[in-house]
Amino acid sequence: MSHRRILSSLAGLAAAALAVPALAASPSTAAPAVDSHVSTATTRAAYVGSPQDEAATKAFYDAVMKSAQAKMAQQTKAGRKVTAVTVTYAVDAPTFASQISSSTQIWNSSVSNVKLVEGSNYDFYYTEGNDSRGSYASTDGHGGGYIFIDYAQSEQYDKTRIVAHETGHVLGLPDHYSGPCSELMSGGGPGPSCTNAYPDSTERSKVNQLWANGKTSLPLAAFHTSK
Repeated sequence: MSHRRILSSLAGLAAAALAVPALAASPSTAAPAVDSHVSTATTRAAYVGSPQDEAATKAFYDAVMKSAQAKMAQQTKAGRKVTAVTVTYAVDAPTFASQISSSTQIWNSSVSNVKLVEGSNYDFYYTEGNDSRGSYASTDGHGGGYIFIDYAQSEQYDKTRIVAHETGHVLGLPDHYSGPCSELMSGGGPGPSCTNAYPDSTERSKVNQLWANGKTSLPLAAFHTSK
């Protein structure tokens, strides 16, 4: 899927960063490219110590939930039984295709009330590139959002953990950098040696709790998905 085509379909995206100190811009306006094999102090700091932005996390979760509910309402109307909320994503990050697939398997095996599925009528997408702010998840709050994976950061930290961590934001989990390696949302807090890419029991329970609402809440009318 063309990165240019995806970005053009999201023209005017007002990004809200989840793992960076300031509001994240679209990758198309990112900082000049750096050597993808060099992890910079700025990149490491973005993953390890950036301030929590729970409001931005909630914005992404709310946007994806609305999109999923709209599609779920159509399935229910068509007589299909819904056992979990399906969140659809697209991949515009070929370098990390394997890690994205692993992250999807991890989350789908860890929680029961929401399922991640790759497809065309998507709620968010993954993309990649160079950005001095590191990896982040971003949304406009209206069904448009993406996960950006930074090359340099992925050379320092475990790639699957980065992807699964950022996907955790889409599912409603905030950062908790002071947590141990066993917590997926502790991100880079425990250091580069931490390779755990699985949510712990508390994180799994929280995601199931959040998405249980998706099966019982009335879908919001006039919600338009763009991704």
